[in-house]
Amino acid sequence: MVNRDRELDYIIDEMIDTVKKSKDEVFLISEDTRKEQEKLHKELLKLREDVIVVIGENEGLERRAAEARKHLSKVSKNFNKYSEEEIRKAYDEAHKVQTELTIKRDKEKLLRERRDEIELRLRSLDQLVERADGLAGKISVVLNYLNEDFRHVSDILQDAQEKQEFGLKIIEAQEEERRRLSREMHDGPAQALANILIRSEIIERIYQKGDVDHALKEMRDIRKLIRDSLYEVRKIIYDLRPMALDDLGLIPTIKKYISTLGAQHNNIRFIYKGSPERLDSKYEVALFRLIQESIQNAIKHANATEILVKIELLKDRVTAVVVDDGNGFDPKERRDKSFGLMGMHERVEILEGKLKVSSSKEAGTKVVIVIPIL
Repeated sequence: MVNRDRELDYIIDEMIDTVKKSKDEVFLISEDTRKEQEKLHKELLKLREDVIVVIGENEGLERRAAEARKHLSKVSKNFNKYSEEEIRKAYDEAHKVQTELTIKRDKEKLLRERRDEIELRLRSLDQLVERADGLAGKISVVLNYLNEDFRHVSDILQDAQEKQEFGLKIIEAQEEERRRLSREMHDGPAQALANILIRSEIIERIYQKGDVDHALKEMRDIRKLIRDSLYEVRKIIYDLRPMALDDLGLIPTIKKYISTLGAQHNNIRFIYKGSPERLDSKYEVALFRLIQESIQNAIKHANATEILVKIELLKDRVTAVVVDDGNGFDPKERRDKSFGLMGMHERVEILEGKLKVSSSKEAGTKVVIVIPIL
């Protein structure tokens, strides 16, 4: 058994090292891509300016060419009135202007082709950066699971069969979390950013046509899209780990979390008793995740109409209670099949605490968590 534990720890360490290296490689790819984007953006701006200049020069040359052809036609029709030198000069001027115009048109064509090529490349790079950032986020989630949860597997489980089952469930949870994050990133910020890119190109064309009012309206619409995208990104970050937990502490974070659940459930009461002092980070993180899991179980699985959350902080322990009036269940039937409850038990046991789940069908559920403060 000890040898198996060591082998599992070695495998976990190797997995973590491999994932970290993958994350570093993705980061380097993303950084190199951004540098190339910056370089191409500068070149694109210069090309756009050059195209405008060349177009102006071509227009001038076209007028000169038209005048030269007109003069040459006049000379050709009345060659008896002009000297040989004047006729030669008329032919030379027409040929010279036409040659310059041809060269300038070729230059304009090359500049336009290069401009279009860079714009296409920038769109491709935008997609690459988006995929790299999304992949980096997913890798961070995997690392979080490996570091925070997976390392305790060998200490928590009692035999090889339990370790295998628990490991498989963790992997399933990781894959589900990655799928959820992928869907949220694709359907939210990624779609919005693509829309913003397209709208910004439309604004550029509108502005070039001189329709300033329309361009300003489009810019105001883009600002709203950016604000919505920022909200989605912050929500995803909050789901991964609420920053308020580090900045404000457990109680304000729980209050904020409950307030954000208004759309899902608007009848959650919160009661807090005890000292306002901060707890050690390991207690705050564990208690927040336990309460979060209990509330989500009541909302998603129990169909509860009312949820009560109570926290009491004493000098030597923290007691958290989550009560709902939902469908309820038989804990004996569900314990071996519920990964959520298993994870809650593991978190509590790591902190040497106690978890009691009281429930019966159609009679609601009561979760009591007691964590000693050492």
